[in-house]
Amino acid sequence: MSAAGSLLVAAPPAAVVSFVVALRPRAADAIAPLRLAVLRAAVVTGAFAVLTVELLGALRLLTLPAFAAAWLLLLAVAVLAAGWRLRRDGTSVAGLAAAVRARRAGLAHSWRTAGRGERLLLGTVGGLVLVELLIALLAEPNNFDSQTYHLPKVEHWVAQRSLEFWPTAIHRQVTIPPGAEYLLLHLRLFTGGDGLHNLVQWAAGVGCLLLATRIAAQVGGGRRAQALTAFVLATTPMVALQATSTQTDLVCAAWVACVATLALDGLRRRAGVGTLLLLGAATGLTAVTKTSGLIAVGPLLLLWGIGQLRLAHLGIGQVTAAAVADGSRPGGRARRAGAGPSGASGVLRAGAGSVLVLLVALVVVGPFLARVQAEFGHPLGPPRLRESIPTERHDPASVLVNALRIGHTALDTPLAPVRSGTAEAIMGGARAIGVDPQDRAITFGRENFPVPAWYPDEDRVAFPLAGALVLVGAALAVARPGRVSPAAAGALRAYAVVVVTAVALHTAMIKWQPWGNRLLLYALVLAAPLAGLWLDALFRRRLAPVPGPGSAGRRSVAAGLAVTVLATSALAGVLALSYGFPRRLVGAGSVFTTSEWDTRFLRRPQWAEEFRWAADAVRASGARRVGLVQQNDNWEYPWWLLLRDADGGSPDLAALQSVLPDRPPADPASVDAIVCTGSRKACAELVPAGWALEWRGYVGYALPPRG
Repeated sequence: MSAAGSLLVAAPPAAVVSFVVALRPRAADAIAPLRLAVLRAAVVTGAFAVLTVELLGALRLLTLPAFAAAWLLLLAVAVLAAGWRLRRDGTSVAGLAAAVRARRAGLAHSWRTAGRGERLLLGTVGGLVLVELLIALLAEPNNFDSQTYHLPKVEHWVAQRSLEFWPTAIHRQVTIPPGAEYLLLHLRLFTGGDGLHNLVQWAAGVGCLLLATRIAAQVGGGRRAQALTAFVLATTPMVALQATSTQTDLVCAAWVACVATLALDGLRRRAGVGTLLLLGAATGLTAVTKTSGLIAVGPLLLLWGIGQLRLAHLGIGQVTAAAVADGSRPGGRARRAGAGPSGASGVLRAGAGSVLVLLVALVVVGPFLARVQAEFGHPLGPPRLRESIPTERHDPASVLVNALRIGHTALDTPLAPVRSGTAEAIMGGARAIGVDPQDRAITFGRENFPVPAWYPDEDRVAFPLAGALVLVGAALAVARPGRVSPAAAGALRAYAVVVVTAVALHTAMIKWQPWGNRLLLYALVLAAPLAGLWLDALFRRRLAPVPGPGSAGRRSVAAGLAVTVLATSALAGVLALSYGFPRRLVGAGSVFTTSEWDTRFLRRPQWAEEFRWAADAVRASGARRVGLVQQNDNWEYPWWLLLRDADGGSPDLAALQSVLPDRPPADPASVDAIVCTGSRKACAELVPAGWALEWRGYVGYALPPRG
C-alpha cells in the first residue's frame, strides 16, 4: 500500500470521529449519548459510502482519484461541521481537550468503581475484540462465498469502472445485495488489494456491541446489564469468527441494530427531521446489504410508528422514562417534557415522517433495485433466487417444522446423542402432522436435515449458550417485564415482542439450510440485551433480602448456573478464535505460521497449487484476454489475484457462460486462453477445436496451438 493509500485509508475513520463531535445529541437526557453519536456518524458515513459508489458507478468513475476526491470532500465537511458545533456550543479547542480528559477520567472512575465481575466481563470483551483485530489484520480473505461472489464482484467493478452488470455463470455476483461489498470497494481502491478487507466486518462487530449495549440501556439496563449484554454477544463463536471475515452478516446486523435503537428512541421522543433521515438511511443500508435483515426492520419500524402515534395522541414531544416504562395514557403518569403537535396534526406529522423514512431508504437501495428490475424484470432478481431462499409453503404445520429445524441447528451441541435424538423427534413429529421433514418447499436446494453445526466454523457454528440465554430472557421480558426491568417494563415488553416477532417471521419466511445460523445473526444481536437484562435481574435478586425459606437456596443455585453458563460461553469464544475455521491463532492453519497463499485456500487446500499451475501456464503463454468457464458455486477470485497485470492492474477476464439472458457470454474464439474450474466436461465443450486442454483435479486451462 502506497503512502497516499495509507492517508486515504485514514479518511473514513477520521470522518467518523469528526461526525461524532458534530452529531452528538443536544438533549441532556439522551441515553448513552456517546454511543448515539457514534451511531449517527456511522450511518452518515455508511450512507455516503454507498451513495458515492452508486453515483460514481453511474458516471463510470470507480477509480482511485474519484474516490479520493469524494472522501477528502466528506472529511472537509465533517471537520467543518465539528468546528461549527464546537463554536455553537461555545467550546474551544482547549475546552474540547478538557472534555476528552474528563471523559477519560470518567471511564477510569467507572473502571475503579466497577465490581470484580463487571471488570472480568468487560476485560473479556475487550480482549476478544483486540484478538479479533489481530486476526483480521493478519489473515487473508478466505471465506468460501467471498471467493465465489463477494470479492469477484468488487474486482469486476474495479475492472470496468462501473456497476453495470456483466455476463457471468454465478448469478449471485449480480443479484445479491452489494452493500457490504460497496464498503470493500473503497478499501480495494485505496490499498490496491484486499489486506484490509476483514476490517469491515470487524468494525461492524464492534458496532454491534456498542448498539446492543445502548439498546440494553434503553430498556432499563444498568451498567452491569450492559456489560452482560456485551459479554454474551462477544463470546458467541459466530460473532467472534465473523468479525475476522469478509462475510456480510455482521454488517447487516449492525445496520439492523441502528434501526432498533433509533426505534426505541421513538418511544419517548418525537422524531425530528435528522432522526427521520437517520432511520431511513439505516433502513436503506440494511436493504442494500442483506434483505433478510428487513424481516426485523419491519416490526421495528412498526414499533417506532406506534410510539410516534402515541406521542402525537398525547400531544407531547417527549415522555419521561417512567411513562414509557408503565405505558401510561393521558391522565396517567405521562408528563409533558416538551411541546409537540397534538390531535390530527400530530398524526399527520407522524405519517409524513414515516413516508420520509421510506423515501430515504429508497434513495439508498433504489439504484440497485432498479438495475435488478431492468435486468430480470423483478426487483428481487430472477426466479432462481426468489425461490431458493424464501419458503414456498406457509401453512402452520410446515412453518412449525421449519422453525423446529432452524432452532435445532441454531442450538446444536457437541453431544451427538442429543443432536440425533432431538432431530429424530422433529422428523417423526413432522411426519405425524403430514409434513416431509426434507420438503424442498421449506429446505434449501438439495440439503438434508439434520447437519452437525456445533464446531467453530464461521458459516455454520451454532450458539446454544447465547441462544438459551436469549430465549429465557425473551420469555421473561414478555411475561414478567417488571421483574426484569422495573424502570422500563413497558419498553422492555414491547421490544421483546418485536424481537420474538422477527424470529417467528424469519422461521416462516426463510428455508432451513445448513448455514442458516449466520442468517440469524441480526436476530441474535437484537436479542442479546434481553439476555443481559434477565441475567442482571437474576444477580440483583440473588443479593436482595430473602422473602421466605428456601428462596435463598434456589437463587444461589440459579445464580451459580448462570455463572457456569457465562464461564462456558467465555471459553467457547476463546476456543473459537484459537481453533476456529478458517482463521485461527494456533494449530494447523494458524495465521502466524501459514503462508499468504495457503491461508486463502484453507477451505480447499488441494486447490492452491492447482490454481497456481494453471495461472502460470496462462501467463507464460502471453495471453491478454482470458476466458472463464465455471459453475454457480465455483471460486473465481483466485484468477483475479493470479492473472493481474505486471503493474497490478485488473486482468481482462471474459465469462464464456452467462445466466443473464440479456448479457451473452464471450465467444471462445475471442480469447487468448481459457481457465476452468469444476467440471472438465463443461470446459471441454467450450474449448475451440485444436486447443490443448490440460486438467489437474479441480482446475484446468486451455491454450491455442502454437504458431
